[in-house]
Amino acid sequence: MQEENNIACFEQVVLPHLDAAYNLARWLVRNDADAEDLTQEAVLRAFRFFGGFHGGDSRAWLLTIVRNTCYTWLQQERAYQHFTPFEEEIHSVEGATRETVLVEGVDGQMLNQALEELPMEFREVIILRELEDLSYKEIAGIANIPVGTVMSRLARARKRLQLSLTTRKEGV
Repeated sequence: MQEENNIACFEQVVLPHLDAAYNLARWLVRNDADAEDLTQEAVLRAFRFFGGFHGGDSRAWLLTIVRNTCYTWLQQERAYQHFTPFEEEIHSVEGATRETVLVEGVDGQMLNQALEELPMEFREVIILRELEDLSYKEIAGIANIPVGTVMSRLARARKRLQLSLTTRKEGV
């Protein structure tokens, strides 16, 4: 009876966040099939350790497990990419803002491609903030980095997206 209650509680608390879990996995590993497998593995891990979950934000808790599962897999597959340092003077674009670039007709495929090209450290924070609508504090907890680092990475990710989208738009 207790096990049935645990299963029901897990289903109620964690399973509503499966789409967010898959979305994060997909953007981190860049492959639908691998993302499905890793999401399933993360949910199994979450179930196994559900007894250690003592309330709070179940979505952030699950996304932390998904992130850790993906990073472990990437390291094992040796597909883990080393981060490219961001050089402000090379990548800055004067006059355009993120909003103006997006409003000027960037299509979904162009945006997806620009997101795919971001280094993982930037891609993960932009996905968690802009697509999953998590707070800076939640992202900091999931990525195990300070809030200031989240804000810095977001600013750099947005600037890189802006540059990429502007360049693509001008090249069309």
